[in-house]
Amino acid sequence: MNQPKRYLITSALPYANGQKHIGHLAGAYIPADIYVRYLRAQGRDVVFVCGSDEHGTAIPIQAMKEGTTPQAIIDKYHAIMKENFEDLAISFDIYDRTSSPIHHETTQEFFTYLNDRGELETAETEQYFDEQAQTFLADRYIKGTCPNCGFPGAFGDQCEKCGTALSPDELINPVSTLSGQPPVKRATKHWYLPLNRHEDWLRQWITVEHKDDWKANVLGQCKSWIDNGLQPRAVTRDLDWGVKVPLPDAEGKVLYVWFDAPIGYISATKQWALNNGKSWEPYWKDKETKLVHFIGKDNIVFHCIIFPTMLRLHDFIVPENVPANEFMNLEGDKMSTSRGWKLDMQDYIDDFIKKENGGPQLADALRYYLTAILPETKDSEFTWKGFQDAVNSELVAIFGNFVNRTFVLMHKLCGGKVPPFHNDIASEADKGLVSEIGIAAAKVEDLIEAYKFRDALFEVVDLARKGNRYMQEQEPWIKAKQVGEDGKPNAEAQALIDNCLHVCLQLCANLAVLINPFLPNTARKMCHMMKVVDRMLEWKNAGSMKLLSTGYSLRAPELLFRKIEDAEVAYQMEKLTKALEASKAAQEQAAEAQPATEATAPKSEIANPKPEIPEIQYDDFAKLDLRIGTITEAVKVPKADKLLQLQVDLGAETRTIVSGIAQHFTPESLVGKQVIVVANLAPRKMRGIESQGMILSAEQPDGSLILVGPHNLTQPGSGVK
Repeated sequence: MNQPKRYLITSALPYANGQKHIGHLAGAYIPADIYVRYLRAQGRDVVFVCGSDEHGTAIPIQAMKEGTTPQAIIDKYHAIMKENFEDLAISFDIYDRTSSPIHHETTQEFFTYLNDRGELETAETEQYFDEQAQTFLADRYIKGTCPNCGFPGAFGDQCEKCGTALSPDELINPVSTLSGQPPVKRATKHWYLPLNRHEDWLRQWITVEHKDDWKANVLGQCKSWIDNGLQPRAVTRDLDWGVKVPLPDAEGKVLYVWFDAPIGYISATKQWALNNGKSWEPYWKDKETKLVHFIGKDNIVFHCIIFPTMLRLHDFIVPENVPANEFMNLEGDKMSTSRGWKLDMQDYIDDFIKKENGGPQLADALRYYLTAILPETKDSEFTWKGFQDAVNSELVAIFGNFVNRTFVLMHKLCGGKVPPFHNDIASEADKGLVSEIGIAAAKVEDLIEAYKFRDALFEVVDLARKGNRYMQEQEPWIKAKQVGEDGKPNAEAQALIDNCLHVCLQLCANLAVLINPFLPNTARKMCHMMKVVDRMLEWKNAGSMKLLSTGYSLRAPELLFRKIEDAEVAYQMEKLTKALEASKAAQEQAAEAQPATEATAPKSEIANPKPEIPEIQYDDFAKLDLRIGTITEAVKVPKADKLLQLQVDLGAETRTIVSGIAQHFTPESLVGKQVIVVANLAPRKMRGIESQGMILSAEQPDGSLILVGPHNLTQPGSGVK
């Protein structure tokens, strides 16, 4: 494939309703930044865009929580996130916001273009309406009693106590959170994007054209959505916060945030072009542009199915790749803002980067560890001990140690200057390390181009490891003891010292080039020590043995990294524990304060109340990994009347699950159904078949079973909370 003329790289727009944690950083921002910095080093035409997603119900809800206005909320968190990204060396060409006039204009134009060409449909549905507040209610503005656990403060989309996904119609005695009054149903008209019209194109484009270059987890999730049949998706909603629908008969309606937000990539590109005196159109309309979206797996359907459909209908280019990452957990548990189990970017910046003995090296330390554990193909886990080990045992003891030893010995044994290389006495070890430098440069390039950033980083550090081994074998400090009558190393010994340190210094220069996409602050510090301009970091220099001129004076060594102390790890673990305890206390206090008369119902109104069982703590529930799965195959297990063998699509993988439901369901009736799967249940053999999970079902009063699944079509692999 020919090299593209230009690149447009996007990272998912973060929601401006609160601080973002390191899971977000690892999912969509560090991988994108690595790729962009590599492309820039290659001298390619690249624009890296992002910005705050500032619409949707989460914004006014957060405003109510903080006792302020939606505008104040987005202004607050936009500024925080922008600064956080800068502190962590994420190098956007523009970090824009969807509240800007240019974004509203662009989004309205996009809607009008599709609507005028008949690409949208309209339909009338009944939705909850607050007569006192005179407004339709989004799901989160409706509370009532959970039909599953009886909790009186469940929201219209989810019960915060038992975690069950809900719809407003399922709540018992629903009330509006705005007025406290029961809502009524009213008819309302909305516009829809008929995705079902585009199934054939999507199937060809995704599962045929990109079957070899997209990640398996992305392909699997997309295929599942398409195979289950795509449905029209609402483009508008009744809300007073967002981009207004530009039609005279759409009073009180805004464009749905899922439609509005990805258009933010386009409006941000327009703003960047205005800022730099360029045209935005080639980046979105020229087929020689390579568009790549960096996202987390929860955004796959939007960036691989919905937004590409919108782009194609508007005659824009569609993405070449969407290298979505899985989720990152923290200390054995899923990160959760509501439970306080998280590490916000701001907290890390305050505790490490902006503290004494902090600085940019600690930004690179976090970038290093997150890259080393990127959830590229499956969920990964951040632990403070793992962070400490990665920094101390790899960055400090391998990479930093090699650079420091090289500079110390160069100053001690070569007068602080780059020594010459004597070809006539070049050893096999010298030639071997020179060859390894070239091989590593080629490997790193290939891996970055394939979005395999973990492996690419490993190759860079492994090259430093080989440098340490080479230096240890050559022992220039021992050769320095072979002195002549003048007390200095004799000519033969000095020549061997020269060769060793010349190769090591050229390796240091190469390490700066190769580490730059990953740890840009470290690369710049190395350039300072070598007294070279940042231009040396251009990728064409990777593998060269002529980056530092013989006789050139270099600065004294500076430590590239510092160790992470045990006390720092202990402090962070204590913070986590205290945050979790504070969150539990707040939830208990809120439950106790819940008025007994608000949206309550007698137990008799709750269908199939559960028998009394021992009470558990939230942490017990949190140990369960519940995921949405789609049954793709079902067959009876031979000689087992009660067992069915199921193939269940979990997005990134398909599992075999044996379930005792054969007396309640025929195999053919199950294919295509979505269920809730306990995904972290230990495997168990049943009739010689290893069952890799369990599906959930509910027993009815008559003894029959119903499968427990989502109320609306949901992407397989989605977590259930």
